Parts: sequence; structure tokens; C-alpha cells
Amino acid sequence: MNKIQKLGCACEKPNSSYTEYRSSALGIDHTNGRYGEVTIQQCKLCQRIWIHYFVEYEHYPKSGRWYKGIVSKKDRPQITPENAVEFLESLEWYVYGGSFFESTGEFGQGKLNL
Repeated sequence: MNKIQKLGCACEKPNSSYTEYRSSALGIDHTNGRYGEVTIQQCKLCQRIWIHYFVEYEHYPKSGRWYKGIVSKKDRPQITPENAVEFLESLEWYVYGGSFFESTGEFGQGKLNL
């Protein structure tokens, strides 16, 4: 399990805004036909790097869900769209939310509900 220290930065709050990050697309995870959008986000305040995973099943209402977790600069080059879920599941904690959960953000750990 990857240990991530909390610093008390705004980016750790479950309901932090996308405007607090610089973002760049990493790619699409086609595993099991889910077409998850994987993005790298960097907090503008503390400079930590986050992996953001978003998936929505268009034929199901309220199916949108996202997960994000902190990744070290050392581990970042190993993250791909195809292994982003596995990486997030290995973290001590991550943040998740979306219409599927009827939530703007919660803390979680373990298996992702995709």
C-alpha cells in the first residue's frame, strides 16, 4: 500500500475545485470497454501530482464517477491509462465522487466501484 502524507493543502479536501489544478490528459483506459479518462493534475498550491480517473456510462443515468489520488514524482512515469485503476486501488487513501455516488467528494480506499 502506497503511504501518502497529508499536508493540509486545499487539494486534499474531497470537494476541491478543478481550478486548483493544472491538468493534462494522460489518455483513455479501454479496459473492459469502460473508456475511462485519465488525467494528470498538479496542485497549484503545493505542487503535488494527482492521477484523476473519470468514467461515465452514457446509457445509464447518474453513472458518472471519478477518483483521484496522489502520485509521487518517482512513480508518475510508470502510470498509464491502463494501470491507473490498479494504482489508485493501491493507495492508502483517495478521493472519489460523482453523480453515481450522489457526492461532490469523499475519502476512500481499496477497490474502485467501476
